[in-house]
Amino acid sequence: MPDVIILGAGAAGLLCALEAAQRGREVLLLERNDQIGRKILISGGGRCNFTNVWATPEQYITNNPNFHRSALARYSPHDFIDLIEAHRITYHEKKLGQLFCDGSARQVVDMLLRECRDGGVRIQTACEVWQVTHAPTRGHVEPLGEPDLQKSPSSYSPSPSTGRGPGGGVRPFTLETSTGDYTCDALVVATGGLSIPKMGATALAHDLARQWRIPVIETRPGLVPLTFEGEDLDFCNALSGLSIDAVVRCNGQSFAEAVLFTHRGLSGPAILQVSSYWHPGDYVEIDLIPNHEDIDFLTEAAVQGWGLARVLEGIHPRRFAQSWAQRYGPPTTLDRLFERDLEALAQRLHHWRLTPSGTEGYAKAEVTVGGVDTRALDSRTMAVRDIPNLYFIGECVDVTGWLGGYNFQWAWASAHAAAQSL
Repeated sequence: MPDVIILGAGAAGLLCALEAAQRGREVLLLERNDQIGRKILISGGGRCNFTNVWATPEQYITNNPNFHRSALARYSPHDFIDLIEAHRITYHEKKLGQLFCDGSARQVVDMLLRECRDGGVRIQTACEVWQVTHAPTRGHVEPLGEPDLQKSPSSYSPSPSTGRGPGGGVRPFTLETSTGDYTCDALVVATGGLSIPKMGATALAHDLARQWRIPVIETRPGLVPLTFEGEDLDFCNALSGLSIDAVVRCNGQSFAEAVLFTHRGLSGPAILQVSSYWHPGDYVEIDLIPNHEDIDFLTEAAVQGWGLARVLEGIHPRRFAQSWAQRYGPPTTLDRLFERDLEALAQRLHHWRLTPSGTEGYAKAEVTVGGVDTRALDSRTMAVRDIPNLYFIGECVDVTGWLGGYNFQWAWASAHAAAQSL
């Protein structure tokens, strides 16, 4: 019977486990999958973009803007870098502060497992959690509200659990799982969000929060490709596989990175970034000529008697230039246009607006936006204010980072914050 049970052996769960164990706590880590750290292993193209050296609170989306500042300040990117370097894992900065392993993401998982073993953490994989109950008063164990968890009577018939720990004292939390019943003094929920269900993602964290009447901010897919319909879809599909550099804006946010055309719409780093800010009905705006603030380049092209396609070929791939010019450009060469027409064309190039019909959903989303309402949590410890010794950390919480190592940094920081108070 451990002091602490942590649900979820992903980035947040593993770091929280090793930190708590190093503080002398007996820790049991329960993982639904039969493999540890599955999302870590596929991250960064298999090399794990484990943090971003420029991570600040401003790169995160949340309904409680100041909540995440404390955890991020007390566990910085350099703290995790120190751990990486202590294990002699070599790494490099790819771009924009994004750090990747030189080798494989497996190195990060092995490092975390080694630290857990050194601390005596027990790890149980292939463990399905069926029910979690809490003892609000001495000697009485009951669920708070109706549990949303699905239990399979045919595969498991648990024996009655007393919820009592060593010495006969009542332990606050009792778990019924596919590998047996467990009790503990402190429970940490680190089961992640809804993104990439094929990797084992579930709504367990949110279900537990609702069970205990903890508010959950409405969730939606984040860092996800956008989809289109009609003529916009036809345009994107015809250019599938092509990438351009541009500035993409949505709801006051802008990102200057690559845009990738797909058979269903748009993807690429810039699109993934703005997707976390996009809501149904919103448009996205693409600046195709961010380095041209005036119309001089169009005026010069007009003097040469060029068409728009030829102008765009000097900035973007020929196939895109020709397709965009054919759909949106004038049916004549630029020398036949008035200055006001050139100004209108420049504005269209700066503000190409498209309205997505939706997203690729959680199946392709890298993160979940929304989650456990942070107003119910203590910002220094990640503990639930009204339920002692209950913690929520990582992606399941309503804190979502940008693309490029920010979400890993939140996992490390929130895990560290919880571990220091266990």
